[in-house]
Amino acid sequence: MANTSSARKATRKIARRAKVNGERVSRLRSYVRKVDEALASGDKAAAEAALKAAQPELMRAASKGVLPKKTAARKVSRLAHRVKAVAAK
Repeated sequence: MANTSSARKATRKIARRAKVNGERVSRLRSYVRKVDEALASGDKAAAEAALKAAQPELMRAASKGVLPKKTAARKVSRLAHRVKAVAAK
């Protein structure tokens, strides 16, 4: 339990940041899931559109500190590779 007023304030701030970051992670997973679903259905146009929407979300999450930058870049790269493979079929 926090003993000082500044420690209590820090606890409140941490709780707010955790809530915001959790919302950002959830939003991110939704965008990635939409790409996965489009890939599973084999719909090339939907997969490309979903990737185009997911890419800025991933990079935004990286810029906000929710994900490391290299992790976001790797996820974008892997999704793009999978979309390209569906498009080639």
